[in-house]
Amino acid sequence: MKDDTPQRDGSEPIRLVSEVPDNFDRQHQSRQVYLTFDDGPDLVWTPKILDVLGQHKVPATFCVLGLYAASHPQLIERIIAEGHEIANHTMTHRDLSKCEPEQTRREILEANAIFKRTCAAATVRYVRAPYGIWTESVIAESAKAGLTALHWSIDPRDWSRPGVDAIVHAVLASVRPGSIVLFHDGSPPGESYPDARATSRDQTVTALSRLIPALKERRFVISSLP
Repeated sequence: MKDDTPQRDGSEPIRLVSEVPDNFDRQHQSRQVYLTFDDGPDLVWTPKILDVLGQHKVPATFCVLGLYAASHPQLIERIIAEGHEIANHTMTHRDLSKCEPEQTRREILEANAIFKRTCAAATVRYVRAPYGIWTESVIAESAKAGLTALHWSIDPRDWSRPGVDAIVHAVLASVRPGSIVLFHDGSPPGESYPDARATSRDQTVTALSRLIPALKERRFVISSLP
């Protein structure tokens, strides 16, 4: 756990899951790390990422947008069928810090309802706030929905397309047991760019194919979130 959002009244801070506590890793006697993917599913890039994960036989958590899940239910079904997990990334990727509690609640619950309709086998345990912006209200509404707030401890900024080498280096330079790594398999709705390459996740796919063997060589175990 990591303290990310202090209470304004000076009381005990709200805690987010941004890395898995060390005692979990010691208990399981392994160097576990966790891969997460935001802003999908995407018809082009999610299948390519699933192919890489399947080739190396490692699990991941996909932080899914309800709007995209409704449009691409077959990808939700494939994610679950191949042993991965989905997490709630809200319905439309709104900045929840600018929303009233009722709007935040709707963003979370509508997405959950779509996941359940899309794939009855899906069990949603976590929620990730768009842009990683957490407030007391967002965490409170997440808890009311029965979801744990999921952040990250490593962000290689793959969405900005810094280059495959930069993505790989950023992860390997920071990884430790319990790390939660942030990647992207899609782009938020409404974020259009004049150059289509700006929303391409080809660098993420290539970096992932290099990172998984590199992490295994360093004796890390890529695991499902506990």
